[in-house]
Amino acid sequence: MSTRRAATRQRRIQEHVDKTNKKQPKEKARRPMQAGARKYPEPPFPKQHLKKPGSEAALKPPPYFEAPFYIGSSKLENRVALITGGDSGIGRAVAVLFAREGADIAVSYLNEHEDARETKRQVENEGRRCLLLPGDVAQEGYCEDTVAATVAEFGKLDVLVNNAAFQIHASRFEDLTAEQFDETMKTNLYGYFFMARASVKVMKAGSSIINTGSVTGLLGSAHLLDYSMTKGGIHAFTRSLATHLVPRGIRVNCVAPGPVWTPLNPSDKSAKDITDFGADTPMKRPAQPEEIAPAYVFLASPQCSSYITGEILPIIGGYSGG
Repeated sequence: MSTRRAATRQRRIQEHVDKTNKKQPKEKARRPMQAGARKYPEPPFPKQHLKKPGSEAALKPPPYFEAPFYIGSSKLENRVALITGGDSGIGRAVAVLFAREGADIAVSYLNEHEDARETKRQVENEGRRCLLLPGDVAQEGYCEDTVAATVAEFGKLDVLVNNAAFQIHASRFEDLTAEQFDETMKTNLYGYFFMARASVKVMKAGSSIINTGSVTGLLGSAHLLDYSMTKGGIHAFTRSLATHLVPRGIRVNCVAPGPVWTPLNPSDKSAKDITDFGADTPMKRPAQPEEIAPAYVFLASPQCSSYITGEILPIIGGYSGG
């Protein structure tokens, strides 16, 4: 008897939902979500394909990194930060906000000298010092030299942001060459390892390492198999290194962004594919670097996150997997 009543209840609920759904008007296509202090660019974007490693100066529209409504409050006063891939994109936005919070900045980058000089100018506009250090993070010697140069210039190193990355889409798994696979692994994994190992040697208690992961490391990506593998590795590296460094008082965390408007993707995707970049997120647009950078300030600042280590912070435009 109780089972029949349960079945009757369930059918009654089903009938109610069916009737309600029929009455609902068809939803109109939603506009991209704008919830920031200013309106951000939306797809479609101009067709463009940048040569590797990609130049922010050539990207249209230019990424938003200045965060004009972000007011600093000395969260990183007199600290020293080393940011890889700091010439453009997320790295540049992080450099600007770190400087606004009172930090001096060392910028590691490959060879995008024009972009790097602009980052330096922006940091100095915030009243802080900036050191430019070009080179390849996949080379162990360069990473050791970069950390040494940072300490020689500023006297210490408090924050490492591992952010440099290499990615290229592969349409078919069979077309993913060993050369591409090796370049992705060397840049995205070896680079993080080399920089972190060199930095830990000079860091003191209260220091912080922040790695840049990715939504692809959480959810995978059909055409970024090697890149997704490295980002998943970065997430695991973050958690493991965080546990290892707890006794030394060094925190290690990770920011995992979704699509962000930086030179990385236009130097990867075809010109026509970049037009709808970020449109598949619930917010229907990519993030701008200045929307991601405050998370790095939060994780770098001992005033904000002294009890946070080993965490992966996704910033992926509202995706929940539903």
